[in-house]
Amino acid sequence: MADDGKDSLRQAALDYHQFPKPGKLEVRATKPLANGRDLARAYSPGVAEACLEIKANPDTARDYTSRGNLVAVVSNGTAVLGLGNIGALASKPVMEGKAVLFKKFANIDCFDIELNEADPERLADIVCALEPTFGAINLEDIKAPDCFTVERICRERMNIPVFHDDQHGTAIVVGAATTNALRVVGKDWAEIKVVSTGGGAAGIACLDMLVKLGVRRENIWLCDLAGLVYEGREAEMTPQKAAFAQGTTPATLADVIEGADMFLGLSGPNVLKPEMVARMAERPIIFALANPSPEIMPDAAREAAPGAVIATGRSDFPNQVNNVLCFPFIFRGALDVGATQINDAMKLACIEGIAELARATTSAEAAAAYHGEEMTFGPDYLIPKPFDPRLMGVVATAVARAAMESGVATRPIADLKGYKDQLDGSVFRSALIMRPVFEASRHAARRIVFAEGEDERVLRTAAAMLEETDDKPILIGRPEVVDVRCRRLGLPIRPDRDFELVNPESDARYRDYWGTYHELMARRGVTPDTARAIMRTNSTAIGAVMVHRGEAESLICGTLGQYLWHLTYVRQVLARGGLRPQGALSLMILDDGPLFIADTQVHPDPTPEQVVEATIGAARHARRFGVMPKVALCSQSQFGNLETASGLKMRAAMDLLAQREPDFAYEGEMTVDAALDPELRERLFPGNRLEGVANILIFAGTDTASGVRNILKMKARALEVGPILMGMGNRAHIVTPSITARGLLNMSAIAGTPVQHYS
Repeated sequence: MADDGKDSLRQAALDYHQFPKPGKLEVRATKPLANGRDLARAYSPGVAEACLEIKANPDTARDYTSRGNLVAVVSNGTAVLGLGNIGALASKPVMEGKAVLFKKFANIDCFDIELNEADPERLADIVCALEPTFGAINLEDIKAPDCFTVERICRERMNIPVFHDDQHGTAIVVGAATTNALRVVGKDWAEIKVVSTGGGAAGIACLDMLVKLGVRRENIWLCDLAGLVYEGREAEMTPQKAAFAQGTTPATLADVIEGADMFLGLSGPNVLKPEMVARMAERPIIFALANPSPEIMPDAAREAAPGAVIATGRSDFPNQVNNVLCFPFIFRGALDVGATQINDAMKLACIEGIAELARATTSAEAAAAYHGEEMTFGPDYLIPKPFDPRLMGVVATAVARAAMESGVATRPIADLKGYKDQLDGSVFRSALIMRPVFEASRHAARRIVFAEGEDERVLRTAAAMLEETDDKPILIGRPEVVDVRCRRLGLPIRPDRDFELVNPESDARYRDYWGTYHELMARRGVTPDTARAIMRTNSTAIGAVMVHRGEAESLICGTLGQYLWHLTYVRQVLARGGLRPQGALSLMILDDGPLFIADTQVHPDPTPEQVVEATIGAARHARRFGVMPKVALCSQSQFGNLETASGLKMRAAMDLLAQREPDFAYEGEMTVDAALDPELRERLFPGNRLEGVANILIFAGTDTASGVRNILKMKARALEVGPILMGMGNRAHIVTPSITARGLLNMSAIAGTPVQHYS
């Protein structure tokens, strides 16, 4: 089983990188190139004007090119993750991944550059020659001590920020976590004894940062594979290690751990033993950051020292020290003020920003993202979670302010509050909008039944659910078919071992199921024989009955068949106790932000009352994703200029909405272009009640709503999340046959979120 699981994960990772197109990045044009006029501006002769402007004033390169928002991730592949010196070419997947993180977390464009150059001085020469292309350089996965040489030369010769994330990113997050850990245990920087393992780039940078924060150098004891770093030691020494030499005689970690207030591990698994922890000071701080296996597991450390404050590099334990808390946002702030370097003042501002965020009141979005986890400042919450949406605004603004105050900003920002507001508003302009839903579902452990359990997409989703969430998949299907397909697909999951399987042909609960269905439907013309036949052949009805009986919390169906057919059985069984389908909501994730569309499936020709229900439901769900609703009721008519059926319907819905006095912005009736173009809308109807671009479009019929949804999917390459069935208390969701395995996983996360998150 272990080998099967490892092989499956390996293949899944390879498939992720290969399909639907190789790699994780592509270059996309930001300007139109549709005709000769565009060509004349983009290239010859118009491009010459931009060239001449930059020649006359190099600072205008930011205005006329992408340089001001472009970072290079540069590596020679000599120290890649835990893989070692695998070479520049083999490092490319990692560097592409880093570039994706820059884009997703901070909307920074990034080119990954892998260089076949082992000599650090020649490597630095190449990097320095790249300065005209980039606004900043992120050095990555270069072995120590070469990385120190490369960074020093580049910083001396280049007039743009150069940042070795392996060193300084780790040091910044460790600095923030230590700042708050000392608050928790009530100790001072100048008084603590620090014992560290690992003399590589990250370890040395962390120790340098602790010194800047107030730890006395004489209170730091550094150990590596050769033991204590002491004066006169020759084995495995570098000048950077020598700066932390203690004494003149050999010693081991066990020898120096006595009375230590803090252990900082950036080495390897099981280096710190429980008996060593027991000899540390009262309430020790233990940062065991080796990945994936830390220097000591948290439970073992806490058993040896119950008052210990513990951090690791892993996401499945509290206090994950993760560079993503830092590097996207320090670059964001540095680029936005045109910083010539990332200096100590900016790093310290980044530390304080991260630390303060953990001490602040938890935002509603962060609480939703990590539902079920401790989010109050204390031993298990020293630093923010990586997907806390406040990080961008808080950290980038702190960095920008420090750059300005320290004199390295070439383009100071006059209105820092406005700058922070702008950053906060950009947080959800990506697929990261789904992360809060995944985090909420990860802690809910809801049972989700899939009607089409034999479908390949469902099987892949079930495997991913077991890997990424605590939800429990239940599949409806024939055991022999499911088992064969799992094996053929290379999935490690097996029926009745990893997930519950309901066999419609022979399940022991068959009598209970048809009896329940007959009881619900007896006065709607369903005979016992009909109930028996449906419970043998209709997996959607079976799944709905399971939810009704409390054997599952939610049903997902629709990968096969027509939406309204599935909706019939969902209505029959689950539309009770005040629940009823109010509409289908599709979340379309576009490059410039999320767009919600309703009703795409449920009411082909809704009444004005049904339009109002769909509108209120859509606004409620948008808030679940952290989006402030801005609703446009769309029709062919524009603010009363046509007496069309859709216009009259939306006009009536507007009147009904006004009576309800909703707590969100809405306007109508209007065409889609007016909804998405505030300037056009203001020309047509000055002083209208909607500000900015609408993010929820409500249509007068499913034909139009579904058509817009499909155009966005096919032509704008929008990623659809949904359809989300509104009004059913999250007890059922009906997808469409075009859904992908990833789309099903998104829907399982939504189904796995407790219903209170939707209220």
